[in-house]
Amino acid sequence: MSVRPQPRPGVMQIEAYVPGKSAATGVVKIHKLSSNETPLGPSPKAIEAVKAANHFELYPDGSVARLREAIAGKFGLDPNRILCGAGSDELLSLITNAYVGQGDEGIFSEHGFLVYRIAILAAGGTPVVAKEKDYKTDVDAILAAVTPKTKIVFLANPNNPTGTYVPFDEVKRLQAALPPHVLLVLDAAYAEYVRKNDYESGLELVATSENVVMTRTFSKVYGLANLRLGWMVAPAHVIDAVNRIRGPFNINGPAMAAGIAAIQDDAHLAKALAHNDQWLAWLTKEIEALGLKVTPSVGNFLLIHFPKEAGRTSKDADAFLTSRGLILRRIDAYGLPDALRLTVGDEEANRLVVSALREFMSGKPHA
Repeated sequence: MSVRPQPRPGVMQIEAYVPGKSAATGVVKIHKLSSNETPLGPSPKAIEAVKAANHFELYPDGSVARLREAIAGKFGLDPNRILCGAGSDELLSLITNAYVGQGDEGIFSEHGFLVYRIAILAAGGTPVVAKEKDYKTDVDAILAAVTPKTKIVFLANPNNPTGTYVPFDEVKRLQAALPPHVLLVLDAAYAEYVRKNDYESGLELVATSENVVMTRTFSKVYGLANLRLGWMVAPAHVIDAVNRIRGPFNINGPAMAAGIAAIQDDAHLAKALAHNDQWLAWLTKEIEALGLKVTPSVGNFLLIHFPKEAGRTSKDADAFLTSRGLILRRIDAYGLPDALRLTVGDEEANRLVVSALREFMSGKPHA
């Protein structure tokens, strides 16, 4: 008999999620480009809404009614089919806990978001990885991985950390070919940034299907990552199931107020998207001109591939950039040990990154 409480089998085999680093020793000024945060920050209206929040002694509205209504008004949805969470991460875990159990399987793509694996394992299920093609999700590979044990399929669209996306026709083909009891979760955390005509976040598919959920976040383009706020839209029966295991007050009042203000500030959203359009293209062009491969991205980040030669590896580049206060994301855990992920930053950070990479690739001594 154990001398202390023990986690249930499998819990200690889960590799905990490790966020992007945010500090560097001995550097005066840091440019954190490791977590895909918006360089413009949140809407000023959202900041004012948080400042105006009060009555901290009272519980928040457990139904999150006003925020759900604001989201519904923005996207033309039924507020009763919206559920909010402490970031889309919480929602992904809640969905998995509601539909995956011991012996069940959950599928995600080869370089998909690490939280999918964690959520499946935490629920007692078995993660199943579908190979990608050229860093893009392969619908046929996902379908080939489906078995009678499959209960859930996660599709990050766009995908993090690759920045690639699945055209909507392919998403519809995936849903049509899945068994009707398999839940398709469309993780659209970066949907706002996409400028492709053949892309859709999934709202239409959720509205016309009984087995599709779409999750979104306020952490990226809306700049509310610190407040932990996300939402999902789903069929009524899925909302009912997830609500039964959701914490009764999982969204705090200041976060609700900020979310309402942020989603209604179209001018700030447009400014953030214009900034990303300009600098995503600029960074791609400038970094490729240095001889480095960049996976085409539709998000607010880039996947930069480094050679395996001594002194030029991703590990070498990471150390070199960090010494200059430029913090990118190592993505070894995603099966991409030869790449770094770069968030689109402000103008100063973007120009500094390109300048530092130019120095790194030129062969100058590493500081």
